[in-house]
Amino acid sequence: MKSGLVVVLSALLLAACGGGGGEAGPSSSGVTVDTRFGPVAIERPPTRVVALGWSDAEAALALGVQPVGASDWLAFGGKGVGPWAEGLYRQAPTLLGTTEIDYEAVAALQPDLILNTRSDNDPEKHETLSKIAPTIGAPKDVIPYGTSWRQQVELVAKALGKVPEGEKIIADLDAKFAANRKFEGRTTVVGAYFDGKFGAYVSGDSRADFMEAVGFTLREDVEALAAGTFYVDISAERLDLLDADLPVLFPIGGDAAPLKGNPLVPEKALILEDKTLVNAFSSGSSLGLAHALDHAVPLFTAALG
Repeated sequence: MKSGLVVVLSALLLAACGGGGGEAGPSSSGVTVDTRFGPVAIERPPTRVVALGWSDAEAALALGVQPVGASDWLAFGGKGVGPWAEGLYRQAPTLLGTTEIDYEAVAALQPDLILNTRSDNDPEKHETLSKIAPTIGAPKDVIPYGTSWRQQVELVAKALGKVPEGEKIIADLDAKFAANRKFEGRTTVVGAYFDGKFGAYVSGDSRADFMEAVGFTLREDVEALAAGTFYVDISAERLDLLDADLPVLFPIGGDAAPLKGNPLVPEKALILEDKTLVNAFSSGSSLGLAHALDHAVPLFTAALG
């Protein structure tokens, strides 16, 4: 694989003066973006963007830029984004891997910018990607997959030369969250069931942060289990940790039967079965979270009576 990547990179260097193709770039150039891996200089407006990080493609689309390649983290299929964003593509991107990056496939797309703002923060991956094109990683002091929607918009907007557009996206979503902040004084746990095991999301994960943004308080004893991660395992013997004023639970990659049929799962738990809603809730993108606010908050209100 390494020799193949070297060949592709050499070809890219020879073609560097050639035309690009893809979506038109931003209106300004010559920016520097600060990341956990140091400052990243972008000398000219990107025209061929590859979006590898969780929901980076949706962040670019919200700003009017269509990636030529993207990772499909939530297994949407099709164009690799949720239905709230799919119509923003005029041409489907090349879909790429998620946790395992095919560097040759990335390089073959001849990107002039790589977005990887929400990822595992692996320095070796970042170094390899940076040899292909300027790569925007996570902000400083962010846990793996912990880049907030706000940070993602800020990073991507600056990299694309679309800061005013990014500021409007942030202001609009802030206002939408403020209008839906209806659950002050209520506690919650956001849990998931995957591969026969239960777990809970903690502060720093977009799902937990969503609940805090609409007024809920996360259980402190669940938060205390986290050690620099966005998710903690909950053993079958400690499913009491999923209890709260409103536990919100959903299955990953399966149906909800194990949640509904388990007597240890809190009876008052709101079990999300609508895959589109779960994906919006999990996307951590400005577009997906706006969809989740429209469709999840009414469910929270109804569940609490």
